[in-house]
Amino acid sequence: MPLSPQPPYVPRILGIDPGSQRTGVGIIDLDPAGRARHVHHATLHLTDNETFALRLKQIFDELGALIDAHRPDEVAIEKVFAQRNNAESVLKLGQARGAAICAVVARGLAVQEYGPKEIKQAVTGAGGADKVQVQHMVALLLALPQKPQPDAADALAIAITHAHTRASVARLGLPRTFWRRR
Repeated sequence: MPLSPQPPYVPRILGIDPGSQRTGVGIIDLDPAGRARHVHHATLHLTDNETFALRLKQIFDELGALIDAHRPDEVAIEKVFAQRNNAESVLKLGQARGAAICAVVARGLAVQEYGPKEIKQAVTGAGGADKVQVQHMVALLLALPQKPQPDAADALAIAITHAHTRASVARLGLPRTFWRRR
């Protein structure tokens, strides 16, 4: 009896836009041709918590539940963008990012990191694009009926960036570290 051919691998990618007030999440699937298909997006609203520590717990718990429900294969997160004018905000953002990363690695998944300019470049073609441009392009690329909320759009953009990057790595056969100018 002949074996049935295995269906092609369709990776599911979770993108995370960490924040101390709102954390965006977006999930896409890649079809065998490499096209992205929308699966889920949401914004975790964190400001109802009494303490900052409870916000971090909410990120950890809700991301964990989302991972358990949607079973992503790969995860990408935005790197911290350090604003020079507010060190406390940068520290809080780093802690929120840490809670998100812990939720991911606690479930045995690796995390890829992308900078804000890299994400904007991959999705809009311009590293200096604003949030409205990112929302518009994410809705266009994923054939969404309307623009997602900005944090969710950013998370979907992170997932799309990872999808583009993984395709380039596969084509070139070189890790991302070799792409940088020396």
